Amino acid sequence: MRKSGILMPISSLPSKYGIGAFSKEAYDFVDLLKETNQSLWQILPLGPTSYGDSPYQSISTFAGNLYFIDLEELIEEGLLTEKECTSCDWGDNENYIDYGKIYSSRFKILRQAYKRSNLENDTDYIKFCKENEYWLKDYALYIAIKNSNESKSWTNWDEDIRLRKVEAINFYEESLKEDIEFYKYTQYLFFKQWNKLKAYANENGISIVGDIPIYVSLDSADSWSNPELFQLDKDGYPTAVAGCPPDYFSEDGQLWGNPLYNWEYNKESNYEWWIKRIENAFKLYDVVRIDHFRGFDEYYSIPYGDKDAKKGCWKKGPGMDLFNAIKESLGEVNIIAEDLGTLTDSVHQLLKDTNYPGMKVLQFAFDTDGDNEYLPHNYERNYIVYTGTHDNQTLCGWYESIDDSIKEVVNTYINNTDESEARWDLICLAMRSIADTCIIPVQDYLGLDSEARINTPSTLGNNWTWRMSKGSLSKDIIEKIRMLTKLYGR
Repeated sequence: MRKSGILMPISSLPSKYGIGAFSKEAYDFVDLLKETNQSLWQILPLGPTSYGDSPYQSISTFAGNLYFIDLEELIEEGLLTEKECTSCDWGDNENYIDYGKIYSSRFKILRQAYKRSNLENDTDYIKFCKENEYWLKDYALYIAIKNSNESKSWTNWDEDIRLRKVEAINFYEESLKEDIEFYKYTQYLFFKQWNKLKAYANENGISIVGDIPIYVSLDSADSWSNPELFQLDKDGYPTAVAGCPPDYFSEDGQLWGNPLYNWEYNKESNYEWWIKRIENAFKLYDVVRIDHFRGFDEYYSIPYGDKDAKKGCWKKGPGMDLFNAIKESLGEVNIIAEDLGTLTDSVHQLLKDTNYPGMKVLQFAFDTDGDNEYLPHNYERNYIVYTGTHDNQTLCGWYESIDDSIKEVVNTYINNTDESEARWDLICLAMRSIADTCIIPVQDYLGLDSEARINTPSTLGNNWTWRMSKGSLSKDIIEKIRMLTKLYGR
């Protein structure tokens, strides 16, 4: 079945309080998706972020980002006042997320809501804590300890708590009791509001496409509470970390720094943690995109402590063994494999064996010849086609930046004679392709330039900050999206 959707991060939605949230504007966006006959809303990972603000470097695999909690709903529930919320400094640029100000204001205001809550008599809260104890208890303890240690990574904590000795655990559980309860409560708010928004989307025929990174952050509740899952030494430090080898774009390679999985241990436990992770993801989303799918076939291992990725080497991952275990436990699940980049024959075989749809990105299509796998005439049905992703330039920004020789190839391929219409020609190219699913970033529909780019990989600063202005999607754009969706049978 042919279908289409829009890529729009929660953080990029307009809102009153500095960052997109599960607010009225999110519900309005669902209404817009329905109005334009879309089937899918793709978002970025919902986990809590840390230094660098990347949703792909989360401090928890299972927890949600407190920035997305709708303060307006808390005002309606009497947990906050409008004056308390508006008196905080959320930044003054509607197109920019000021994470420093968000961090300072968000936790302070949520503390107020917590103090006014009546948790002892809240049966829904008690039920939530019980159902999610397998991750919630460790997460709340971890973040409470972290904040009591000047936000230091757990690898820099005192040895007794770093290595989770019983006496230390008991001490912190008692001394940080109120903080622990606060972090449990805010997770309750997050999931309560998200589940409500997701239900609204589903009721209106919209499925949520979520995103999970393959790796977790070293400084995370997951690596601290489950060190056996990772390649860590007896003191809790990594023996090797993740990244990518040197290539044409980077002579030093990419040093991501995430701890690598101890796949032997994961296999011995029948991939229990991974199955819980995927199961949890499908509570949040209808479709799950797994980032860096290649890492399941083989992963790049860099010695811990190296300053670059030059001395890394490829090692074998779990392959189909993991996905067979997931299927046996959870049945058929709707997964998208992020298979971008240089792929080996064995990765292609893994993708074929899983039967997961891969990704095709138009921005990668025009720098070689007609055999380029990203050109639409080379597609098969079981793919998701994008004009670009969160890691790419906007379509307009890309088109303006490419060499004249590549631009000539693009114009010839799309039969374009009016460069001002190139973005729409490329969107139409994606929409009419044979690929079962087409997803267009909202910035491309809006015709925004590089200022609206979400992320530039391997850089720090000014990423994940773009927000859409309220009312940006005009009636003309909405009508055009609806017309194209109908025209191309999506």
